[in-house]
Amino acid sequence: MLTVNQIERVNIREIRDAKLNQGRKPRTVNAYLNQVKTVLLAANKWGWLPKVPDIEMLKEPEPRERWLTAMEKERLFKELPEHLKPIVTFALATGLKRANVAGLKWSQIDLSRRIAWIFATQAKSSKPIGIPLNDEAMSAILSQRGKHKTNVFTYNGKPIKNPAGTAWKKALKRAKIENYTFHDNRHTWATNHAVQGTPTRQLTELGGWSSEKMVKRYAHMNVDHLKQYVANSAQFDTKLTPAKLQ
Repeated sequence: MLTVNQIERVNIREIRDAKLNQGRKPRTVNAYLNQVKTVLLAANKWGWLPKVPDIEMLKEPEPRERWLTAMEKERLFKELPEHLKPIVTFALATGLKRANVAGLKWSQIDLSRRIAWIFATQAKSSKPIGIPLNDEAMSAILSQRGKHKTNVFTYNGKPIKNPAGTAWKKALKRAKIENYTFHDNRHTWATNHAVQGTPTRQLTELGGWSSEKMVKRYAHMNVDHLKQYVANSAQFDTKLTPAKLQ
């Protein structure tokens, strides 16, 4: 066990590599390293650490900007096998991650209140998530009643473990939809919210994100609040003269 003043660059690198070997993604590892850096900066400020060691961040892949258009959705649902239609409908209606959708249990749903929830142990943020259910989500769930005692989404009497398997991929191919993954259902959900004007703070909470940073990538999808100003660029002041060159 190292004390704060014994931590060196090599120790940070070992921590980084250990996280990668655990299967963590670069973005997740960088978030962890930023937390370590915050602690070390504080230790340096308090005089416990003479110098903060350099922390090499990992290169993160560019965020995907792929969502399902209305026409693509129509083509996809024509090709999806019947057992996948409810689970894909629910994913698009709630924005939940694949594991949370596939592992959804009846004990996580209150039909009378039209809500579902993800326990803290099931969430990446380690915080419980409450999900209000719209009409599409409710329809998908109600279509599954009586099929299984514990799990919501099943096939041939067994829980669907991987909705993004062979049947999903073949449906995408038949529908001629390229570069689209099951996780992109979450991007589609968030994009639709942004287009319809859902505020960033509320969308952050609905999606179970720990901060608004991830949600702001969708902000450019809605510019309604700027439309009242766009005509200003066409208004020329006849009294305005060119500025003199310096």
